[in-house]
Amino acid sequence: MLIMGAIFHQSQLAPSENKFHVGNGDDGKHYWLTPPELYAALDAEFHFDFDPCPYPLPDGFDGLTCEWGQSSYVNPPFGSIMHQGKKKGPTAWVRKAIEEWRKGKRVVLVYPVDKWVLMLMSAILGDHAQVRNLGDVKWLATEDGSVGKGTGRHIACVILEPVQ
Repeated sequence: MLIMGAIFHQSQLAPSENKFHVGNGDDGKHYWLTPPELYAALDAEFHFDFDPCPYPLPDGFDGLTCEWGQSSYVNPPFGSIMHQGKKKGPTAWVRKAIEEWRKGKRVVLVYPVDKWVLMLMSAILGDHAQVRNLGDVKWLATEDGSVGKGTGRHIACVILEPVQ
Protein backbone atom coordinates (compact mmCIF):
# COMPACT_ATOMS: atom_id res chain seq x y z
CA MET A 1 0.00 0.00 0.00
CA LEU A 2 1.23 3.49 -0.82
CA ILE A 3 0.91 6.10 1.94
CA MET A 4 2.33 9.61 1.40
CA GLY A 5 4.95 8.40 -1.07
CA ALA A 6 6.09 5.41 1.02
CA ILE A 7 5.19 1.80 0.39
CA PHE A 8 4.18 -0.24 3.42
CA HIS A 9 3.77 -4.01 3.74
CA GLN A 10 0.41 -5.21 5.10
CA SER A 11 2.10 -6.14 8.41
CA GLN A 12 3.10 -2.50 8.95
CA LEU A 13 -0.35 -1.05 8.38
CA ALA A 14 -2.94 -0.35 11.04
CA PRO A 15 -5.55 -3.14 11.12
CA SER A 16 -8.23 -0.82 9.73
CA GLU A 17 -6.00 -0.05 6.71
CA ASN A 18 -4.69 -3.49 5.80
CA LYS A 19 -6.12 -5.47 2.91
CA PHE A 20 -7.84 -7.95 5.21
CA HIS A 21 -10.16 -5.24 6.50
CA VAL A 22 -10.65 -3.05 3.44
CA GLY A 23 -11.11 -5.97 1.06
CA ASN A 24 -8.92 -7.57 -1.55
CA GLY A 25 -10.82 -6.56 -4.66
CA ASP A 26 -13.42 -4.30 -6.11
CA ASP A 27 -16.19 -6.18 -4.31
CA GLY A 28 -14.86 -5.02 -0.90
CA LYS A 29 -15.40 -8.47 0.63
CA HIS A 30 -12.91 -9.30 3.33
CA TYR A 31 -14.43 -11.59 5.96
CA TRP A 32 -14.88 -15.22 5.06
CA LEU A 33 -16.68 -18.05 6.80
CA THR A 34 -15.87 -21.74 6.59
CA PRO A 35 -18.02 -23.51 3.97
CA PRO A 36 -20.68 -25.56 5.83
CA GLU A 37 -19.71 -28.83 4.08
CA LEU A 38 -16.04 -28.42 5.10
CA TYR A 39 -16.97 -27.62 8.69
CA ALA A 40 -19.39 -30.57 8.83
CA ALA A 41 -16.70 -32.98 7.62
CA LEU A 42 -14.19 -31.71 10.18
CA ASP A 43 -16.79 -31.67 12.95
CA ALA A 44 -17.78 -35.27 12.18
CA GLU A 45 -14.15 -36.27 12.70
CA PHE A 46 -13.17 -34.04 15.63
CA HIS A 47 -16.51 -33.34 17.43
CA PHE A 48 -15.97 -29.64 18.10
CA ASP A 49 -17.36 -28.11 21.26
CA PHE A 50 -15.90 -24.60 20.91
CA ASP A 51 -15.18 -21.89 18.34
CA PRO A 52 -12.87 -19.09 19.59
CA CYS A 53 -13.54 -17.09 16.38
CA PRO A 54 -17.33 -17.18 16.08
CA TYR A 55 -19.40 -15.17 13.66
CA PRO A 56 -21.14 -13.04 14.54
CA LEU A 57 -18.85 -12.17 17.44
CA PRO A 58 -20.84 -11.87 20.70
CA ASP A 59 -20.41 -8.60 22.61
CA GLY A 60 -17.45 -8.80 24.97
CA PHE A 61 -16.24 -12.16 23.62
CA ASP A 62 -12.44 -12.55 23.40
CA GLY A 63 -11.15 -15.78 21.88
CA LEU A 64 -7.55 -14.86 22.66
CA THR A 65 -8.08 -14.72 26.42
CA CYS A 66 -10.96 -17.07 27.19
CA GLU A 67 -10.66 -20.76 27.99
CA TRP A 68 -11.23 -22.95 24.94
CA GLY A 69 -13.20 -26.18 24.79
CA GLN A 70 -11.86 -29.71 24.69
CA SER A 71 -12.07 -29.74 20.87
CA SER A 72 -11.87 -26.31 19.24
CA TYR A 73 -12.24 -25.27 15.60
CA VAL A 74 -10.24 -22.12 14.88
CA ASN A 75 -10.64 -20.09 11.68
CA PRO A 76 -8.79 -16.95 12.85
CA PRO A 77 -8.72 -13.55 11.17
CA PHE A 78 -6.27 -13.66 8.27
CA GLY A 79 -5.09 -10.13 9.00
CA SER A 80 -4.26 -8.20 12.13
CA ILE A 81 -6.65 -6.97 14.80
CA MET A 82 -6.33 -4.54 17.66
CA HIS A 83 -6.37 -6.51 20.90
CA GLN A 84 -5.87 -4.96 24.32
CA GLY A 85 -4.26 -1.91 22.70
CA LYS A 86 -1.79 -3.91 20.59
CA LYS A 87 -1.82 -5.00 16.97
CA LYS A 88 -2.03 -8.79 16.81
CA GLY A 89 -2.14 -11.16 13.87
CA PRO A 90 -2.01 -14.89 13.17
CA THR A 91 0.91 -15.45 15.55
CA ALA A 92 -1.29 -14.51 18.52
CA TRP A 93 -3.85 -17.14 17.49
CA VAL A 94 -1.14 -19.78 17.02
CA ARG A 95 0.30 -18.98 20.46
CA LYS A 96 -3.15 -19.37 22.03
CA ALA A 97 -3.76 -22.61 20.10
CA ILE A 98 -0.48 -24.05 21.40
CA GLU A 99 -1.31 -22.90 24.93
CA GLU A 100 -4.67 -24.69 24.80
CA TRP A 101 -3.13 -27.80 23.16
CA ARG A 102 -0.57 -28.00 25.99
CA LYS A 103 -3.53 -28.22 28.40
CA GLY A 104 -4.45 -31.51 26.73
CA LYS A 105 -7.06 -30.09 24.38
CA ARG A 106 -7.55 -30.71 20.67
CA VAL A 107 -7.15 -27.68 18.42
CA VAL A 108 -7.90 -27.70 14.69
CA LEU A 109 -6.64 -24.42 13.23
CA VAL A 110 -7.10 -23.51 9.57
CA TYR A 111 -5.03 -20.84 7.88
CA PRO A 112 -3.95 -20.17 4.29
CA VAL A 113 -0.34 -21.01 3.42
CA ASP A 114 1.54 -21.44 0.19
CA LYS A 115 1.12 -24.80 -1.54
CA TRP A 116 4.85 -25.47 -1.34
CA VAL A 117 4.68 -25.28 2.48
CA LEU A 118 1.99 -27.97 2.47
CA MET A 119 4.08 -30.11 0.13
CA LEU A 120 7.07 -29.90 2.49
CA MET A 121 4.91 -30.56 5.54
CA SER A 122 3.52 -33.73 3.97
CA ALA A 123 7.10 -34.94 3.49
CA ILE A 124 7.93 -34.00 7.08
CA LEU A 125 5.16 -36.16 8.48
CA GLY A 126 7.40 -39.16 7.87
CA ASP A 127 10.27 -40.25 10.10
CA HIS A 128 12.89 -38.88 7.75
CA ALA A 129 12.32 -35.15 8.02
CA GLN A 130 12.32 -32.29 10.48
CA VAL A 131 11.72 -28.57 10.60
CA ARG A 132 13.89 -26.09 12.49
CA ASN A 133 13.14 -22.44 13.18
CA LEU A 134 16.23 -20.40 12.26
CA GLY A 135 14.72 -17.16 13.55
CA ASP A 136 14.89 -13.92 11.58
CA VAL A 137 18.06 -14.53 9.56
CA LYS A 138 20.11 -11.43 8.76
CA TRP A 139 20.98 -12.26 5.13
CA LEU A 140 24.07 -10.78 3.46
CA ALA A 141 23.87 -8.42 0.49
CA THR A 142 25.33 -9.84 -2.72
CA GLU A 143 26.74 -6.44 -3.66
CA ASP A 144 29.03 -5.86 -0.68
CA GLY A 145 28.41 -8.60 1.91
CA SER A 146 26.79 -6.17 4.35
CA VAL A 147 24.39 -7.59 6.92
CA GLY A 148 20.73 -6.90 6.21
CA LYS A 149 18.04 -6.08 8.74
CA GLY A 150 16.23 -9.40 8.25
CA THR A 151 12.83 -10.03 6.77
CA GLY A 152 10.84 -9.70 9.97
CA ARG A 153 9.73 -13.31 9.45
CA HIS A 154 11.21 -16.49 10.88
CA ILE A 155 12.91 -18.80 8.42
CA ALA A 156 12.01 -22.49 8.33
CA CYS A 157 14.86 -24.92 7.71
CA VAL A 158 13.35 -28.12 6.31
CA ILE A 159 15.62 -31.17 6.38
CA LEU A 160 14.57 -34.15 4.28
CA GLU A 161 16.70 -37.24 4.99
CA PRO A 162 17.00 -40.02 2.42
CA VAL A 163 14.92 -43.11 3.12
CA GLN A 164 17.18 -46.18 3.48
